[in-house]
Amino acid sequence: MSNRNYQYLDPDFSPEKANEYTLLVKADNTHFSFAIITGNKLLVLAEGLDVSELSGPADENDILFKSYGQSTIGLSVEAFTFVPVSLFNPDKVADFARFLDVQGTEKVFSQPFDADNQVIFKAGDPLLNTITDKFDQKNIVFAPKGWVAAIRSQSSKNRLYLDIGTDRVEILNFSDGKLRFYNGFEFQNEDELVYFTSFVAGELQLATDEITLILSGEVGADDKNYTRLGEFFNKVELSRTAVVDLPAQFPSHSFLALTALTLCGSSGAH
Repeated sequence: MSNRNYQYLDPDFSPEKANEYTLLVKADNTHFSFAIITGNKLLVLAEGLDVSELSGPADENDILFKSYGQSTIGLSVEAFTFVPVSLFNPDKVADFARFLDVQGTEKVFSQPFDADNQVIFKAGDPLLNTITDKFDQKNIVFAPKGWVAAIRSQSSKNRLYLDIGTDRVEILNFSDGKLRFYNGFEFQNEDELVYFTSFVAGELQLATDEITLILSGEVGADDKNYTRLGEFFNKVELSRTAVVDLPAQFPSHSFLALTALTLCGSSGAH
């Protein structure tokens, strides 16, 4: 094994059994995290790694680069668009991609997002080159897809779901189990987080005293983002959704977007 620091390494993990395991990777332009699971059990967890660790030759002893039975590589990207399935035509992906202002070094991916929507997104270098140098391109997916799928069954019109990162938040809302709103926003502090959340609530005509915020990601009940949101919204909770059995020291809401990648399929590049 490499000398990488792991948040969790189960004693039952065996590199020789990699073909029986599933690898989940969630990456953006600067950092990535990964998990290795078998069934619903977490075996390995490493988060907040510098994406530069994916560059250069693969260390044959590095468990990240073993040949896993299944692999899902979730890319967190800013440029994407949804197309209703009723309007989507695979032959017209290039036309839809014009909304993304695709540059010469970027590739466009198209995949089903849910039963009603197709997502079209772009990814470019250096992230795409780094990822495809180490992993099969056919395993790349739109990273939020798993998170959305994980919480759909408990969805409510009066709930806003927030997946909070260091400087970006994904905000989601359903109506009758169908996607009503999804978008991501860059924020620099807790006041900007409140602003974007309030903006979305207003656009959806949801009163702040009637909705519940369900939070996941890099957030805790005693941090400044949670506290500030609680000053503007009457009901703020940490997500209890879990798709993988985690050790007790790892709250499920903190790793939901990563572990939910197990619910994703693969996309195609065009």
